[in-house]
Amino acid sequence: MKDARKKIFLVDDHPIFMKGLSRLIDEEPDLEVCGEAEDVFEATRNISKNMPDLVIVDLTLKDTSGFELIKHIHDHMPSMPVLVLSMHDETIYAERALKSGARGYIMKQEMSGRVVDAIRHVLAGKIFVSEKMNEKILGKMLVSDPEPDNSPVRVLSDRELEIFHMIGRGFKRKEIAEKLNLNVNTIGSYRERIKEKLDLASSAELVRHALIWVERADEGPSE
Repeated sequence: MKDARKKIFLVDDHPIFMKGLSRLIDEEPDLEVCGEAEDVFEATRNISKNMPDLVIVDLTLKDTSGFELIKHIHDHMPSMPVLVLSMHDETIYAERALKSGARGYIMKQEMSGRVVDAIRHVLAGKIFVSEKMNEKILGKMLVSDPEPDNSPVRVLSDRELEIFHMIGRGFKRKEIAEKLNLNVNTIGSYRERIKEKLDLASSAELVRHALIWVERADEGPSE
């Protein structure tokens, strides 16, 4: 019965991607997409109107970071589960997303094969992350090895960390601005703020620091 379907709300600023995801979900007999939004403002207004069973959120949105939406939902509708579906590396962002209130994290590259399982997992009240990420989180708990005080994960805001990560991936200022739908000068301001927080003297030092940090994150926790 259609009435028995769980309602899913999508938040992503890529219409073509969202269309494909919507079709994938609607093909399931127990799931249906009840609404879509491309930015946080539109999402907050329509989520409260539609009251879905689950919200799927990308971290990169038109107006601000998806983290802001996750925190808003967690604060105002704490019983509403959120699943993050993002292009961003889970080894860097999954733990932060969970701490912000999300109940699961899946990378877009894995969408077609795992997103339905992730949705059902989160709807059942469970946490969904990849096996690799689960091992990393458990490993950190067992080793009790917290991030150093000057770690980017500790000192940078959600948007600053996103930009720092993109710098480490080799993206130039203009490319970052285009991907995040921000002004190039705004990216410059973020870079200056990141340099100040990480106590870096120059742009060259910022790039080098970002490259090293991303490389270490890709390697995962050492044995």
